Amino acid sequence: MNARRKSNLSYETVKTSIHQRIADGGWQPGVRLPSERELVLQFGCARMTVHRALRELEAEGLIERRQGSGSYVAELHPISNLLQVRDIHDEIAERGHAHTTRVCGITRERASADVAGAMRLRKGTAVFRCQLVHLENGVPIQFEDRHVNPALAPDLLRQDFSCVTPSRVLFEHAPLTEAEQVVEAVLATPEQAKLLDVPAASALLMVSRRTVSQGKVASIARLYHPGARYRLIGRFSVSSQEGKLA
Repeated sequence: MNARRKSNLSYETVKTSIHQRIADGGWQPGVRLPSERELVLQFGCARMTVHRALRELEAEGLIERRQGSGSYVAELHPISNLLQVRDIHDEIAERGHAHTTRVCGITRERASADVAGAMRLRKGTAVFRCQLVHLENGVPIQFEDRHVNPALAPDLLRQDFSCVTPSRVLFEHAPLTEAEQVVEAVLATPEQAKLLDVPAASALLMVSRRTVSQGKVASIARLYHPGARYRLIGRFSVSSQEGKLA
């Protein structure tokens, strides 16, 4: 990279990239991040740019910087020790309401470096991508942006997602054996705001979820919910020492 390119790259770009890699599960809690020098080479930017990005991520509690050792992904406190992974159709039906789906895109694409890392695949491997809006009684409550491993759900693209959800297909073809999720507040992009019928920059609740079946990552998903329309409920059991999948 030349000096001009380095001087033009902002610390926000570096910060956002590292933040997204953590949110996608590419870097797990406790994992040591590349050194500042390695990040400078990776992003082609000045060392001060990387230093400021890491300093802000540390201030936000996403990473820990240890003197003489480096930077590590912070061990975040889970919302609950009971993890439930459910089909949104079932959740809405249990409330006695009608679930409908608006299909935004169902495609096959090459996995980016971040997606491949989170899915434990080679960069450029073919993956399926589903982008859907889920509505409850006609009101948008979730935008689902999901990548799926074709090896575990080979007929996914042939499904009619106005009748079945990606979660239902995965439950049938790749039964869960493990799952991870991160919950955080984000601001709606113009596209997300339009899909969810909320004002631009509205507060959204984003759930980043990775599901595993028999040692293979089945899917990674970002689930966006309007903050004013959705509640995340966690249940705590003092008798349970492990996360529970449902």
